[in-house]
Amino acid sequence: MLITRFALESTVAFGVIEPAEGEEFDPASASVRPMRGHPYGELDLVDLALPLSTVRLLAPVLPAKVIGIGKNYADHAAEMNADVPEEPLAFLKPSTSVIGPRDEIKIPEQSQRVDYEGELAVVIGKMCRHVAAEDAAAVILGYTCGNDVTARDLQKRDGQWARAKGFDTFCPLGPWIQTDFDPTSARIETTVNGELRQQGSGADLIFGVGQLVEWVSSVMTLLPGDVILTGTPAGIGQLNDGDHVKVEIPGIGALTNEVSLGD
Repeated sequence: MLITRFALESTVAFGVIEPAEGEEFDPASASVRPMRGHPYGELDLVDLALPLSTVRLLAPVLPAKVIGIGKNYADHAAEMNADVPEEPLAFLKPSTSVIGPRDEIKIPEQSQRVDYEGELAVVIGKMCRHVAAEDAAAVILGYTCGNDVTARDLQKRDGQWARAKGFDTFCPLGPWIQTDFDPTSARIETTVNGELRQQGSGADLIFGVGQLVEWVSSVMTLLPGDVILTGTPAGIGQLNDGDHVKVEIPGIGALTNEVSLGD
């Protein structure tokens, strides 16, 4: 199931994306069935089909918090000249950093080096604490694409990551949530202006999705809509004004954003 959050004129709602009858999924012919309320629990769908092409896709969730995981691919740790961590290395991105597909990533005037980091994002579906790794699937709503945008120069200068990871627009998510997905089979690809920059696999995560849910939930309560960014593979690089960045995970979709100078 594909769950979306969308805007149509002045209305904002969650919905379920459905392919045209008898066809494979194609965004050009798919439709959205709005839902009453939220997707956390039993779905209450409206008997209405809106052409997907007529709505504006938003970030598929509004998380209370985004938990990022650093250096969770050995090749990325190596390119950062860092050791592989012995346990997950977590940081927080504020909810105000979240934007949706086709929204602009803004380069702040404080930074001279803003990087993309394509990632598989886990969307939590139930309030939970102390979840065992083997039970993680029961609290996960689904998966989406994420971009852990980072002011690399400020990350190095500050020594901690709140500012570097926390600017407005620094957490694109989307285009929707795929509820039926095997994260170990995820193939993450990041392109900038059509050029392939990153390739990674969910099978290569140092700490898998179940381990991450267990570790994070041992520290803090996870709420419906919270997001865990699972880490980025090697190939990080700089974004510049006018760039077009895409994070694509086959089986989920493609998250695209333009880059511009911020205020």
